[in-house]
Amino acid sequence: MARKNRTPEENARREKIRELLQMADIGSMDDIQNLFKETIAEFMENGLEAELDDELGYSKYDYKNKDTDNSRNGHSSKTLRTSFGEVDVSVPRDRKGEFEPQVLKKNQASISQDIEEKILSMYANGMTTGDIETHIQDIYGISVSDSTVSRITDKILP
Repeated sequence: MARKNRTPEENARREKIRELLQMADIGSMDDIQNLFKETIAEFMENGLEAELDDELGYSKYDYKNKDTDNSRNGHSSKTLRTSFGEVDVSVPRDRKGEFEPQVLKKNQASISQDIEEKILSMYANGMTTGDIETHIQDIYGISVSDSTVSRITDKILP
């Protein structure tokens, strides 16, 4: 069987994954599970922060663009059940209690394997904003603005 020719982007992505695995000192399946759990938590937290940025209309510490009387008000802790085990997620809050996150809805205690696979797929494959927007639409059935997708990708895909 012939070896598949990879694009330069695929090769670069694979190299970054190799570097991550070396840096994470993966020695067992438990280490891999923990890495997946950390990835899920990081993605969820960054997505929640991006959603709050979009809701408030300004980024954290960007007070020049603040055009609302609502503001950030710390974080609450949430434990999610995943197929990799429990994951602790820090959920941002707003002062008025108006923030209704879509990435991780209030009272949601677990995420399905399907969502996890899509999250890992987006994170690992360096998708375009259009691809991420499509995935979010598939996952949650909601349309997201270009600015929300851009904020999510800026925080997750440096």
